[in-house]
Amino acid sequence: MSAELPFLPFALPEIGEEEIAEVVDTLRSGWVTTGPKAKRFEQAFAEFLNQYGDGQIECIAVNSATAGLHLALEALGIGPGDEVITTTHTFTATAEVARYLGADVVLVDVDPNTLNIKIDEIEAAITPRTKAIIPVHYAGLAADMLAILDIARKHGLKVVEDAAHALPTTLEKELIGTLGSNATVFSFYANKTMTTGEGGMLVTRDAELAQRARVMRLHGINRDAFDRFTAKKPSWYYEIVAPGFKYNLTDIAAALGLHQLKRLPAFQARREQIARAYHEAFAGLPLILPPCAPDGDVHSWHLYVLRLADDAGITRDEFIERMYAQGIGCSVHYVPLHQHPYWRERYGLKAERFPHSQKVYETTVSIPLYTAMSDADVARVIAAVRQALG
Repeated sequence: MSAELPFLPFALPEIGEEEIAEVVDTLRSGWVTTGPKAKRFEQAFAEFLNQYGDGQIECIAVNSATAGLHLALEALGIGPGDEVITTTHTFTATAEVARYLGADVVLVDVDPNTLNIKIDEIEAAITPRTKAIIPVHYAGLAADMLAILDIARKHGLKVVEDAAHALPTTLEKELIGTLGSNATVFSFYANKTMTTGEGGMLVTRDAELAQRARVMRLHGINRDAFDRFTAKKPSWYYEIVAPGFKYNLTDIAAALGLHQLKRLPAFQARREQIARAYHEAFAGLPLILPPCAPDGDVHSWHLYVLRLADDAGITRDEFIERMYAQGIGCSVHYVPLHQHPYWRERYGLKAERFPHSQKVYETTVSIPLYTAMSDADVARVIAAVRQALG
């Protein structure tokens, strides 16, 4: 590793004084779990989405995007004997939530250009047991939702978007989260485009789905805990109407989210600026660069994923080692699900079934792209990439 410069990590959040002050205010208020700020965060997020939508979108704050995906599938009635189609090229959370409910997962390959779920393979994977599709907006580029929604309508399937990477991504100038899916789930994990440390948001126009998710979010209680504890008269009684989960977002986390959401446009602009700098610097190198959004649309640039070309003269693992030796952190998105023992063994998966994902896995590396990077940091990453390629 370089002795002259400090290590530059793959990702860091950008936390400002406003977020810190809001968290301190929360701690001093005495209300540190789910309370008034979680409710404010839900309302602010709904207002953000509804300025692009039709005013009907409801938001349910949860302690992770995984929790949001689980709640969405549960509310849609997914259960034992059902099948859920998703991409092999994702983090395990996308798929594991179906297994929580006893449903089976059917994995399909990705489009080699966008790295989003391959549309023709979705339709080929549908069986009488198929109940839902979970597309992933990989790296922040919108999947072909128009085609996916057409397939869902044709076959009577539910659609839950894994939008963990996709805030604020647009498709044909419509914000992800405002399309025709049954539900969309965003992530606020530490390395995402905005953060609450841990957290997520389930969004939907389906009032029944929203109500079920709210009940199941907190142990299946038939009343909102916040309302019970702030009532003006004795309000201690509650009933358990279902075996729910413990998926609520705390006010401490929501305090971060309130200000991160306000900064989201500036965050996206900075990510776009860094991505453009990378695009310009890496043109002509033995690399396949990530696709930009179509003209008029927004790529969230959660990730900047390089693919080593066949003539790069270096393996992906060697590239990462050379970057690390220069003090630059990298990651790989993802070790595809068909490579993991659980998924491989449960469904008898072989890499040959997923040639595009397998090739991507063997040749891709995600380089640092986050808003706290200085221009000097960006220049340093560019120089390191060039050096690593020799």
